[in-house]
Amino acid sequence: MIAVVRTRTLHVLRAGLAEAETATTAARAQSEQHRKEGETATDSAIRAEIALEELRATLARTTANAARLKGELETLRAQSLLDTEDRQALRTLLRITRKQSARADRVYVLFHQGELHSVHATPQAAESAAEAEGAPRSGWTAHTPGAALPPASEVLWRVQPLPLGGAR
Repeated sequence: MIAVVRTRTLHVLRAGLAEAETATTAARAQSEQHRKEGETATDSAIRAEIALEELRATLARTTANAARLKGELETLRAQSLLDTEDRQALRTLLRITRKQSARADRVYVLFHQGELHSVHATPQAAESAAEAEGAPRSGWTAHTPGAALPPASEVLWRVQPLPLGGAR
């Protein structure tokens, strides 16, 4: 079978073939460029996801550390307030003790049937303690320093002054 083709048609077909081959080559080049850009974009997305995971882990650690430090700060603030209150209370007690130490040269010891019951700053405080334990409100006799004491078994309650260590 023989096909007859005109020369003009052959030129048009060959020109069309050349244009198609040029378009195909350009399309292949563009396709390769798009494939490379896609690989680059995929690699960038993977790196971004890895970086995001690392940042989230760092954020979680930082948040936990901040919460721990906040708790420690609150504890230290509370401890500081307690230390300040303790120091103030100790100063007050020291001041009271110094005032009382400066005045007291003796203490009054309360004996019950010859055994030590309690120690008091004043004879009235010792007598009040004995009365609170059931001693009679009257009949107290003062012991004269240097005088002989009656035997302990004969005296139910006795208040006896004793000098303090540094007092004369």
